[in-house]
Amino acid sequence: MSTIMSAFATLVGSFADLLHPLFQGAATAAAIVLLTALVRLAVHPLSRAAARGQKARTKLQPQIAELRKKHAKNPERMQKALMELHREENVSPLSGCLPSLMQMPAFFLLYHVFSSPMIGGNSNELLSHDLFGAPLGGHWHEALAAGGPFGAQAVVYLGLFAIVTVVATFNYRRTKRQLAAAPATPATGPDGKPAPGMGMMTKLMPLMSFFTLFSVAYVPLAAALYIVTSTTWTAVERTVLYRDMPAAGAAMASVA
Repeated sequence: MSTIMSAFATLVGSFADLLHPLFQGAATAAAIVLLTALVRLAVHPLSRAAARGQKARTKLQPQIAELRKKHAKNPERMQKALMELHREENVSPLSGCLPSLMQMPAFFLLYHVFSSPMIGGNSNELLSHDLFGAPLGGHWHEALAAGGPFGAQAVVYLGLFAIVTVVATFNYRRTKRQLAAAPATPATGPDGKPAPGMGMMTKLMPLMSFFTLFSVAYVPLAAALYIVTSTTWTAVERTVLYRDMPAAGAAMASVA
């Protein structure tokens, strides 16, 4: 793990050196944004595949509903029939999870690199870098203690909160419109009965993007930059990939 962290820290440092002529003191922060964009670009083919899978699953809904009705009294037979249907149509129920899972290593590496005072037995020089005076290894509560809610460091976090709020509001409105346009069909489980908790999930779905605010407030500033960049990318990407998708499927995909 130490070797991987050292290599990752070296990569961030190399990007920062490359960007220094353009961004000067904010070069390391810019390197994190660039690194995030490269990760998302690498994962984009999986996102496209997940979108195709979601569209395929949406088209299968009438057949799925028929199977649930046909085997309502035999949950095991129903589950087997659903698996066979997905296999015949070459659709994976888990494909929507892959883009998020593939990003996790980069995020956790960034989190640990900017949380560790030592890397590979040496002092972590990246912790001396900042964004407009806010240390990249610092946290929001430390920025508040340093100068209050409108101090120089806290203002950086306020800027990130503002971006997250704008993106979350965009996602909220889009998801509300999609849910409003979706047919009112109750979500069911493998036994054909209403899935427990799905009613509450549907109510909370439009608000889930706002939970990102808590993550930004909790993690080191470097990791917060990753979250904000990735969240913004996701909003744009899903708007494009799901633009021609039926409302019900797109609404479910918006929180995948």
